[in-house]
Amino acid sequence: MSIETLDIQQIDFSQSKILVYGDVMLDQYWFGDTERISPEAPIPVVHVQRKHQCVGGAGNVALGTQALGATVRLFGLCGDDEAGDDLEKLLEQNNVIAHLCHLADNPTTVKLRIMSHDQQLLRLDFEKKTPVEDELIQDLISHLNTAQVLIISDYAKGVVGDVSDLIATAKQHGVAVFVDPKNMDFSVYRGATLITPNRKEFEAVVGVCHNNEERITKAHALLEQFSFESILITLGKEGMLFVPAVGMPLHLPAHKQEVFDVTGAGDTVIATLACAVASGFEWNTAVLLSNVAAGLAVTKLGTTTISSEDIIHELRLEQGGSARIMNKDTLSALVRSEQKKGNKVVMTNGCFDILHPGHVAYLQEARALGDCLIVAINDDESVRVQNKGANRPINPLAHRMAVLAGLQAVDWVIPFGEETPEKLISAILPDILVKGSDWQDKIIAGAKAVEANGGMVKFLTFIDGYSTTAIIDKIRE
Repeated sequence: MSIETLDIQQIDFSQSKILVYGDVMLDQYWFGDTERISPEAPIPVVHVQRKHQCVGGAGNVALGTQALGATVRLFGLCGDDEAGDDLEKLLEQNNVIAHLCHLADNPTTVKLRIMSHDQQLLRLDFEKKTPVEDELIQDLISHLNTAQVLIISDYAKGVVGDVSDLIATAKQHGVAVFVDPKNMDFSVYRGATLITPNRKEFEAVVGVCHNNEERITKAHALLEQFSFESILITLGKEGMLFVPAVGMPLHLPAHKQEVFDVTGAGDTVIATLACAVASGFEWNTAVLLSNVAAGLAVTKLGTTTISSEDIIHELRLEQGGSARIMNKDTLSALVRSEQKKGNKVVMTNGCFDILHPGHVAYLQEARALGDCLIVAINDDESVRVQNKGANRPINPLAHRMAVLAGLQAVDWVIPFGEETPEKLISAILPDILVKGSDWQDKIIAGAKAVEANGGMVKFLTFIDGYSTTAIIDKIRE
């Protein structure tokens, strides 16, 4: 499997059900300008102007799986303190079901980073080793029948001890177990389906490796010694190396991206792998997808999440697709940027199966209403749901998007899979929402959100004499 041959339309992690167990922490960022050196010591003085906090550690893995579209439950410990309360609120806001035990005698693990001019100047850690709680393990075991994959995220804060019995129990339930290890004693992870050490963690166990041949040999020894089914070694700028117990090793070079911050990249890798395997992708494809996701993660500041839309957008570009074809997050940012400039953003939607002069005239008229035109296009399944018939669409989504993206009147194209584009329109919030005149007496998806935001809905008339259905009927005759 390669990026060129991957069927992008198959990337859907919405049926993945993942459990995450491990060290949960709160990541805090203080941002400010640095313009002078302290008179007290040769250190920069940071004038703090903004603070931000987010979920880190195993919590970031849980957020990552949720952002990819999976259903996730998180199991971990935190303190009975303000930071612990903040953790629960953040998880709830991100639709992660959290099973957190609040410990009165242990503070929530907090990592505070001081940032200036996009650089990390200092990190302060507030932590105390937390014990493994049997109550938490039993709660986790009771939910094994609800998931396809269990991720164990070990950050060496004490929550993850010897989990070999837990791994055996999970596998008895038919649940694959992926481990992000920190313990140099790999025996505590015995029987895992997959472990994902980085280069440093791998070599801390097996010794220095000078090339992939050495890594593969030593990985096979670990697979046999600890009954692992596979090992994925992340190698930074050298990419990643996947070594299964059965089958050929796979080395993928780093997905080409400008590295800005590697924080949380390992979390992105294991989250994507888990979602892909839970969704039925074969191992090599799952590794490829996680490599693409990791390449995207290192371009963003701090612990971050990558969506399936981000991955699809990147793969589409790699396959030679148009840069005009967008995912929701990227398009939302572009729309906000255009609106800040005072430009009007127009949006319409449809199937656009077989493009004809009526479509072209309609899109040109829509574009003339503003400065940018977005076309939201139904994916193949939602076309069928609209009672177009089992034989529709004639042209698959990728082809329909490519044709629209090639039109001068169209600035951006974005697919949607729901029955209506209401959620997408409500997220994008264009200035003008355009529909055909045949919709004037109907409920317009997203219209309320657009109008509540100060926008408007306009109706345009299609040129008579053109119909996709009529064209298809004529061809069949």
